[in-house]
Amino acid sequence: MKAIPYGRQHIEQDDINAVVDSLTSDFLTQGPKVQEFETMFAEYVGAKYAVAVNNATSGLHLSVLALGLKKGERVITTPITFAASANCVRYAGGEVWFADIDPDTYLLDIDSVRQLIESKPEGFFKGIIPVDFAGLPVNLEEYRKLADTYGLWIIEDACHAPGGYFTDSKDKIQMCGNGNYADVGVFSFHPVKHIACGEGGMVTTNSEELFKKLSLLRTHGITKENMAEDHGGWYYEMQELGFNYRLTDIQSALGITQLVKNEAGVIRRNDIAEAYKKAFKGKIKFQELPNGTYNAHHLFVIEVEDRKGLYDFLRTQNIYAQIHYIPVHTLPYYKEIGYNDIDLTCAENYYSKCISLPMYPSLTEEEQDFVIEKVLSFMS
Repeated sequence: MKAIPYGRQHIEQDDINAVVDSLTSDFLTQGPKVQEFETMFAEYVGAKYAVAVNNATSGLHLSVLALGLKKGERVITTPITFAASANCVRYAGGEVWFADIDPDTYLLDIDSVRQLIESKPEGFFKGIIPVDFAGLPVNLEEYRKLADTYGLWIIEDACHAPGGYFTDSKDKIQMCGNGNYADVGVFSFHPVKHIACGEGGMVTTNSEELFKKLSLLRTHGITKENMAEDHGGWYYEMQELGFNYRLTDIQSALGITQLVKNEAGVIRRNDIAEAYKKAFKGKIKFQELPNGTYNAHHLFVIEVEDRKGLYDFLRTQNIYAQIHYIPVHTLPYYKEIGYNDIDLTCAENYYSKCISLPMYPSLTEEEQDFVIEKVLSFMS
């Protein structure tokens, strides 16, 4: 059996053609394909605005800045995520506070967040960054109620979940990143994600004010809007200290063709997940699916007692499973700045057992059957 990774991009001829067309066009960057991609993506998730960026980490950084996070201010997030979900707060000089996860969904536990907020004086925290971990959407309606009670903003880290949704209390489907409950949503276009641009990201929002702020900060804080008539076509102003976090037309062209195929890709991911669940039910623990929730399945995670043993065994079979994630608060950088004594029992217990199995639309039934067979043979 050829090597089976935990995730991989799926590039077809239409993707290649789109990139070639972009390479032979008048614009390689800052051209029409970027805005076309932004418009399509906003429509796909149901948000009013979308801002394309060079990667999701940049999108998270811009989001905390646009929301006004200042040095020393505090933000709550999950320890079970890629480090960027927390690092973006540090980039702005803020402090990260971690709450525990739900042991069954692996999502940031709202009760743990509430207890953390209520243990501190009013105004102690400024925001919350919940993560749609593995593609499973957070119920942001519940988080919005909590955030409004304490005057907090919400950034939805939806990097794993384009195409996922939860159902709110009015029985209405809420797509990840639609901006109805979170102030902003952030997506990733890394090759192993649903939409592969090589690198890239998108920030979505329903706030015109935040959209303008994000757009300004993305491009050095420079604008030429409504200035040519008074000053000349060359004139621009740098109004804030911004960044070069732009996405190119080449990447946007690829993103457009990838986005068109995402709905079918998410359906296929769910078919793969159902096959895993059928094989493992009653034998191996996997992520719970709350009622009314549609998991976009960037990952399929199981928990096993001998995680290292299974990881090593699968590699001998050419199956390259992965671990998602080392709890952020245990990483050396965070330990060195004072996160040694946090009690996050559920997160640390999850990490001791978690392993992500192959999950991507081009995974064949034969390959998945082989993975299942090897996992069960190790467990027997």
